[in-house]
Amino acid sequence: MIALDDIDRALLRALAEDATQSAGALGRKLGLSQPAAWRRIRRLTDEGAIAGRRLILDQAALGFGVTVFLGVSLAAKGRVSLEDFERAVSAIPEVQTVQHVLGLYDYRLRVVARDLADFERVLRRRIMTLPGIGAVDANVLLSEERLPGPF
Repeated sequence: MIALDDIDRALLRALAEDATQSAGALGRKLGLSQPAAWRRIRRLTDEGAIAGRRLILDQAALGFGVTVFLGVSLAAKGRVSLEDFERAVSAIPEVQTVQHVLGLYDYRLRVVARDLADFERVLRRRIMTLPGIGAVDANVLLSEERLPGPF
């Protein structure tokens, strides 16, 4: 575990809110010089607290108005390799996230589509033909709120 002080936590919160901020802007916001802010960002990156920076796309603005979470149970555990399933599902462009989970399902997928008809096409032609696919449970996303982590 990485030791964080209050300034580190504030820096992480500010970066989680907007990762495009410069070290100078972050320093001004937190009462640090630009070099001091940059050194802290570098240390947090080197120590693994910052694993990368991500561009968040507005799916609806890009024409993908539907997001569906799928719970997937494999039909024949042991008959199909998990790697084969993961490789095949990861090749589907509409599948944004593949999570191997413990519980009722074997996998949780985040799938985007233009509309419900497009989702049905992806489900029938791509997802339901995956190796080892069994039961699939769908939950359509109605709204989403993104909150920064507990630091």
